[in-house]
Amino acid sequence: MFRNIPIVTRNLLIINVLVYLLASVVELGGKSLTDWGALHFFMASDFHVYQFITYQFLHGGFTHLFFNMFALWMFGCVIENVWGPKKFIFYYIFCGVGAGLCQEMVQYISFAADGLTSLDPAQVLNVNGQRLMTVDQIMNLSSTIGASGAVYGILLAFGMTFPNERIFIFPLPIPIKAKWFVAIYAIIEFVSAMSSVGDGVAHMAHIGGMLFGFLLILYWRKRPNSHFNFDATRQFFDRWSRNTSGTSRTGNTGWNTTTTHPRTGDDLEYNARKKARQEEIDKILDKIRVSGYDSLSKEEKRRLFEASHEK
Repeated sequence: MFRNIPIVTRNLLIINVLVYLLASVVELGGKSLTDWGALHFFMASDFHVYQFITYQFLHGGFTHLFFNMFALWMFGCVIENVWGPKKFIFYYIFCGVGAGLCQEMVQYISFAADGLTSLDPAQVLNVNGQRLMTVDQIMNLSSTIGASGAVYGILLAFGMTFPNERIFIFPLPIPIKAKWFVAIYAIIEFVSAMSSVGDGVAHMAHIGGMLFGFLLILYWRKRPNSHFNFDATRQFFDRWSRNTSGTSRTGNTGWNTTTTHPRTGDDLEYNARKKARQEEIDKILDKIRVSGYDSLSKEEKRRLFEASHEK
């Protein structure tokens, strides 16, 4: 089963688990791996640019790791199969970096509101009347870890690619469409960001991952030749959104695999030919789902192209 996971998603799962295990035992210069790799506030002395990447592979506990990796496996496998590994990993890292940038902005606003950004980093302050700390030490206390920003970007990509695909979400008793699932999550994160200050969760990073993912997908859709395989996405979406009767819904995809050639025989012959054509297209779409559009032969691509232009 693990071998059937697309290569980038599989390697991301492995790397995140390995880093989680190493972080509990590895120390560098008296600091833990988490201290080195976590994303610190950009005005703090512990900040380094590489942390925009490394923070995405660190987690604060097993539960944090498990839910991020479960979501990455659940939605990442589908998106990577549709987009291909190169575009998928670029999108993943892009969303993670975007999430980090949003979190940095939120921290700056918070520190600026407290007047810390205008002070000398070496200035000593009395913190809550309990201990003395420099401004730099206070800023270094704020750090961000986790793949959540990138994962939320993947979640958004799934919702935008398969908006009407129904998914089961515990504890809801009925499936809901992916677009509503994504919208609900976005609203929850936004409300939490406004009302749950100090809960230890980087809600704005989650929103930032979705925001940057949304902007990148819009950019790709407006420039379909810019490394965005729009045809593969459209074809895969059509396969997923097919209703139980076996016909193709065209409301969201703009194409239909059902032909309208004049009937040359009785209804049974016509339906048999139509069913055979539909089964052929279904097999091709299944192949895209498993191995991506580039795995198709020239003949399969030609047949799919012809089917997409039949009226």
